Amino acid sequence: MKFKGDGMRAAALRALGALLSAAVLASCGGGQQVERFVPTRVVAFGDENSVIDATSHKKWTVNYQADANTAVDCKLNPIWTQVLATAYALVFPECNTAATPVVSPLSRIKAEAGARSAAVQTQIDSFLLSADGGFAGKDLVTILAGQNDILDQYALVTAGSSTEAQAVAVLEQAGTALAGQVNRVGTAGGKVLISTVPDMGLTPFAIAQGTTNAALLTRLTARFNAKLRVGLINDGHMIGLLLTDELVQALVKAKASITNVTDAACAATAALPDCSTLTLSTLVTPTQATPPTASTLGAWLWADSPRAGTLEGTHLSPAGHAQLGSLALSRAQNNPF
Repeated sequence: MKFKGDGMRAAALRALGALLSAAVLASCGGGQQVERFVPTRVVAFGDENSVIDATSHKKWTVNYQADANTAVDCKLNPIWTQVLATAYALVFPECNTAATPVVSPLSRIKAEAGARSAAVQTQIDSFLLSADGGFAGKDLVTILAGQNDILDQYALVTAGSSTEAQAVAVLEQAGTALAGQVNRVGTAGGKVLISTVPDMGLTPFAIAQGTTNAALLTRLTARFNAKLRVGLINDGHMIGLLLTDELVQALVKAKASITNVTDAACAATAALPDCSTLTLSTLVTPTQATPPTASTLGAWLWADSPRAGTLEGTHLSPAGHAQLGSLALSRAQNNPF
């Protein structure tokens, strides 16, 4: 299956700047909306990239915290699903913290930190059995998973416990299975925005691993994403595809408004979700002459720092989430949902 939009992406890349997100818009089937689609709720499945902790209100990016005496403000530095929901005046219960909270918000986060792509099926099963269960035509469903699958297989290959060919086979099967869950939601009535996994070979983690291993991570990401894409039903009335891997590649190549695409914004001691604007990196590097601050954070693409013995250093900053959220909103508005 081939998704349309290559010409649009090429034209947008020439424009870049404010149109950078359009560089990677691609739709399942294409077409124009006859009537503007306005969802009544957003339901998020996947991994930590779509999670807001219900107790601490923290997210797996750089949380906004005004000072040491105040808690994080989850409304600020939103993750991509929040950007999308906010555009439709919707909120998630995990961040219903306005002075006048929304009464009984309908949107739901079913994504889980650390989830692998196979967990999406369990998340959907659980949702369907809940009081909120069932998908309707005004449900906007987001799915982003697979990052942790890729990192798992990478760790096995570099440890000598698996080969690249074996890892590719596992990831291709996982991508195909995730596509099946996307199709399941679409045929059940939900309008799905499915995101490819960001290119793990461009992350601070990958850079710290060296050129050879970074290339391996890019190849593993590409195989998962390829099988995910080819397995989707090519019907833009049900499914909208977000090419987040291409978005990240374009951002790294352009270095436009987001100028630091290699360093992490968070200090190495601040593992997610415990990084905030009070725990930003103070390191000076060849690409980071001036460390980030709360006011300049928009210039950083990545949030967490790589740490020895971990797979950390792979999550988007608030600026990265803003780009992905804009991409998602454009697709929701342009697909014939």
